[in-house]
Amino acid sequence: MNSEIIGYAAALLTTVSFFPQAIKTIKTRDTQALSLGMYSAFTLGVLLWLVYGLYLGDNAIIYANSVTFILAASILAFKIYNTVFKNG
Repeated sequence: MNSEIIGYAAALLTTVSFFPQAIKTIKTRDTQALSLGMYSAFTLGVLLWLVYGLYLGDNAIIYANSVTFILAASILAFKIYNTVFKNG
């Protein structure tokens, strides 16, 4: 099996698995059960994976982490807003 196929399959599965949580959080704006520390670390980690993918020129890493970063950053923004302005 071609290693590029494995990379794209992994990228697709990990990115798609994040969609249900992202969609629910974006629709409801409810972040009370989410950890600010975890989402901060996760979003930074995804950003670093994206930078790493750009450095390597690896499209599977770039595509997956671009989408995941946008979703994770959106959720993190809601969490920060809710924590600062709504205590939750």
